Amino acid sequence: MLRRVSGAALLVAACARPEGVPGVTPLSRAPDLRVGIGLGDPSVSIGGGDRLAVVSSASGWVAEIPAGETATASAETGQLMLRIAGTPFAPGSEVTIAPAATGASVRVNGRDYRGTFLLRAVQNRVDAINVVDLEEYLLGVVGAEMGLRAEGDSAALEAQAVVSRTVALQRAGQWRGRGYDLAATVADQIYPGKGQENELARRAVESTRGQVLTYQGQVIDAFFHSTCGGRTANGAEVFAGAERPYLRSVSDLDPAGRAWCAISPRYRWRETWSGEDLARALRQTLPLAGAPASLANTLQDVEVLDRTATGRVARLLIRSRDGSVTLTGPAARGVLKPVDSPGLRSADFTIQIGREGERITRLTIDGAGSGHGVGLCQWGAVGRSRAGFSYNEILSAYFPGTELTRTY
Repeated sequence: MLRRVSGAALLVAACARPEGVPGVTPLSRAPDLRVGIGLGDPSVSIGGGDRLAVVSSASGWVAEIPAGETATASAETGQLMLRIAGTPFAPGSEVTIAPAATGASVRVNGRDYRGTFLLRAVQNRVDAINVVDLEEYLLGVVGAEMGLRAEGDSAALEAQAVVSRTVALQRAGQWRGRGYDLAATVADQIYPGKGQENELARRAVESTRGQVLTYQGQVIDAFFHSTCGGRTANGAEVFAGAERPYLRSVSDLDPAGRAWCAISPRYRWRETWSGEDLARALRQTLPLAGAPASLANTLQDVEVLDRTATGRVARLLIRSRDGSVTLTGPAARGVLKPVDSPGLRSADFTIQIGREGERITRLTIDGAGSGHGVGLCQWGAVGRSRAGFSYNEILSAYFPGTELTRTY
């Protein structure tokens, strides 16, 4: 995801398996989405902003949460427990939280959202689900994914709006069994509500309203990432089952041979560990990959076994005197975890090892790009936008052979 100040690697998305793509069904209006905001929380905070109405799905009207007042919701044995202004309510297993005035927001866990909320009791936990118009959802997604941008970046935001709309429509319903369409995290797309909306993002969403990417009449499996490092990855390098003609690797070099995404702060990067720091990190991360933490205590080597067609790590060997483990490139990103980071920025990296005898004293990793590398390169889109590319030209570059289709 592209940030001006900070960003997060799409490590969760690297584990997702693309499903079959749907056909394009004309719609009369933008559909509503159910977006999982707080899932399985012990309690949820509601209100503190605009005046809200609370309506029970079983019995109807329950109560009002006054403007500026904060209520809490918890659950006991599948039943919600609300406390509003010190007064307890037991409204059943599900309630709707709606703004009392048109255009007002619903504040949940300190963030303001458009639309309404469903609160559901799941045993002794609470699910908070935002029911929101797809186009209003995109205002938050594009603002969060692209950050505050300048006017010259507008085509990149328009490209992101189309890709994010495509993601939302293609994946809608994938979590239906859990009561929602999409998660508000990198498992689908970052969606923080209204807090990161901005004027340029609003214009990008409005100017591309209803448009999605299709291939041979089907809504595509769309992916995006922060920085490709000079070449995007083939879909099948990262995602099982993602052998799509439009998810093939493409060059991100301009006519002068410089990467369009070279403007990214994560275009090139370096991470280093002392031997002690590396062992400490691996003791925490190896079990997450199904390997014993004890391998870190007698570490002998960290070696790239082979690479993908685009030069990214395909398999990584971690060897110790007590055994070894072989990891895929995406898994290696999570195991070789820098301090205060969810993982390596990408699988496009090289390794240098410092030794004293057989003991590793230092590990240095030099890398390129950020994210899984498939599909839209966000910083590459910014570079192309600044050079005068239109959003449809940007999309054609990163998703070759696709078409723009209006669904409503």
